[in-house]
Amino acid sequence: MSFALLLQESLIPLWKVVGAVLAGIALLIFLFVFLRYANLYVRSVLTKAGVGLLDMVAMSLRRVNPATIVNARVNLVQARVTDVDKRDLEAHFLAGGNLERVVRALIAADRAGIGLDFRTAAGIDLAGRDVLEAVRTSVTPKVIDCPNPASGKSEVAAVAKNGIQVLAKARITVRTNINRLVGGAGEETIIARVGEGIVSTIGSKSSHQDVLENPDSISKTVLARGLDAGTAFEIVSIDIADVDIGNNIGARLQADQAEADKRVAQANAEKRRAMAVAAEQEFKAKVMENRAKVVEADAQVPLAMAEALRSGRLGVMDLYRMQNIQADTRMRDSLGGGEKGTEPEPK
Repeated sequence: MSFALLLQESLIPLWKVVGAVLAGIALLIFLFVFLRYANLYVRSVLTKAGVGLLDMVAMSLRRVNPATIVNARVNLVQARVTDVDKRDLEAHFLAGGNLERVVRALIAADRAGIGLDFRTAAGIDLAGRDVLEAVRTSVTPKVIDCPNPASGKSEVAAVAKNGIQVLAKARITVRTNINRLVGGAGEETIIARVGEGIVSTIGSKSSHQDVLENPDSISKTVLARGLDAGTAFEIVSIDIADVDIGNNIGARLQADQAEADKRVAQANAEKRRAMAVAAEQEFKAKVMENRAKVVEADAQVPLAMAEALRSGRLGVMDLYRMQNIQADTRMRDSLGGGEKGTEPEPK
């Protein structure tokens, strides 16, 4: 006997059976969903977080962790922060933001009386900044050392007008500016600007004694420049923690300059000496050249005399008289202490 005949004999309509089966399946699905999200749903109902059971199922389908959203809503509602919609929480979670820290930052800002909305906090978090730390720093200012000890320097070195080096160490008290946190420069910029201000302020002092007598003038001058413009912080105060005297840079620079001038002078003197030696050698060469010309001219005299004898323009007696005169001249020179080593006239 078929199943349909059994139903006809039992007088139970077919649609009732189908309806009972579908109702049973629906009940099983409801029980499965309820048991899965029962804890979160009960918390949401008791705290009036406003996250329903169907919302949790939809979150799961959208790949959103319902526990994270429910916990965030519960924390916000319990802290009386009710202007944040659960859809905004889901969007920030899907964007990869740290929802827990954003919620904690909103609660801390509300307690401290800081105007911080969810969109601003979410933007700060997605920009890579720690929004919770920013709120804490906005409430409780923090101190930054200048220079940064991590850079390997412990003091800022500057030189006064009298050439004395002054070593200074400053402490900067800053407060986070929430409105400038996105796009604002960080601590490194603050440290660099304050260090530059300290160097320029000390450099404008006529003496290092002025710095030692009134170090507070440095902090006042630097603070008045508005160095926090374009940064994510507001400078509360700049305090000079330590001032010390370094080297006499002016004297060292003068000594180095004198040494450099001495080397330049020595180089110029050596250059002039070399030029003088070269000129002397040139003069000696010219003397030798002129002597060579004299010797060459002297060598022409015997030739000319021989030519005169051959042509009859000079007689033999004239030649003897000339030789006697030359011999007398050499004798007188030798007796009178004249020039020695005179070569005899060629015959």
